[in-house]
Amino acid sequence: MVCCDTSFLFSLYGRDVHTTRALALVARLGAPLAVTPLNAFEFRNAVRFAVFRRALPCTAAGSILGAFDADLTAGTLEFQSADLDAILAEANRLSRARTEEGGHRAFDILQVAAAAKLSAALFLTFDENQRVLARFAGLVALP
Repeated sequence: MVCCDTSFLFSLYGRDVHTTRALALVARLGAPLAVTPLNAFEFRNAVRFAVFRRALPCTAAGSILGAFDADLTAGTLEFQSADLDAILAEANRLSRARTEEGGHRAFDILQVAAAAKLSAALFLTFDENQRVLARFAGLVALP
C-alpha cells in the first residue's frame, strides 16, 4: 500500500514546483495511492483554502476536486477506511515522542499515524519535516 500526504496530493492534482516529480513517481510505482478520510478532508480543504488565499481561481479548484473525485471512483486512488481511535492513539504516541523536538503539525502527525496503522509500504510527501516523522514511525518515505 502506498500512502501520501496532502502536499503530495496537491502537487499531483495541482500545478506547482513538485508536480512533474509527483506524476513521474506515481507512474513509476504503478500502484493506486491509498486515501484515508483524513487525506480526503485535508486535501479538499487545502484546495478550498487556496481559493480563499487567491492562489487558485474557483474554476481551477473545481477541476482539481473533480479530477480527485474521478480518480477515487476509477480506483486510481484507493479509499481506505481507518480506525480513528487507533490513528489517534498512534498520533498521540508520535506527538509525545517527536513534536517538542521536531515541531510537527497535528495534521502531518495524523497522516503519518494513518499510514503507519495501515502498514503502508511507502509514504509520499514533499514536506521534509513530515518525511523525518514518517521515517521515525517506521515508514519508507519518498521522494
